[in-house]
Amino acid sequence: MLLTQFTTIQVYNVNAWYKPFKFAFSTFIFAWAMAWFCHYLPNFNISLFNWTVILLLGFEIVYIAIMAGKGQTSHYNLSTPFYAAMFSLMALAASLVTIYTAYVGLLFFIQSFPELPNYYVWAIRFGILIFVIFSFEGFAMGSRLSHSVGVMNDNSNWFILGWSKTVGDLRVAHFIGMHALQVLPILSFYLFKNTKATIFVAILYFLLATFTLVQALNGKPISKTYIKKELL
Repeated sequence: MLLTQFTTIQVYNVNAWYKPFKFAFSTFIFAWAMAWFCHYLPNFNISLFNWTVILLLGFEIVYIAIMAGKGQTSHYNLSTPFYAAMFSLMALAASLVTIYTAYVGLLFFIQSFPELPNYYVWAIRFGILIFVIFSFEGFAMGSRLSHSVGVMNDNSNWFILGWSKTVGDLRVAHFIGMHALQVLPILSFYLFKNTKATIFVAILYFLLATFTLVQALNGKPISKTYIKKELL
């Protein structure tokens, strides 16, 4: 974040250092959430999961930072065989972590947790499930070599997120869906404290993420300003 204030290197018309920050911060809260959940699993090899996350997501963040420093794209970059291979390796790294996370989610479905409130366990289950689904939604961007629908890789600098204000942006659903991992368990544990309410809100949350995905695929932005213009 300091580098965004003192450098002028840009990628897709925004400061290049926003992207490494976003990925690093997202990895931080992912690791925090998974440490929180894995603590409840009996006989789980946490060391193996730790090193999987450290090595695979660490590789991704370091490469993204290196490419940002060069003022080049890390994702969708097929300009040389090396960059194309690195793009594929990042996709593989993220996929392996997601699959491992899905396994953790499976353990929460097949094991019992009598010491935990039922509504809280269901929040963790749904949080991981929605995370996995919308993590793999990243392939919708990779297959297009663009996170935008309507133009190539538009960044309208919608706050720090950089979401497009003019066309569909697949990162919106990716962001909302993946952060179910933190949102649902926190809301259930501290606010809802009810199994039916937890399941109902989880379904609504999934529908919200799905709606933003469909909206993006139809080329529509999340920006209210643009929507109002369209209506007029």
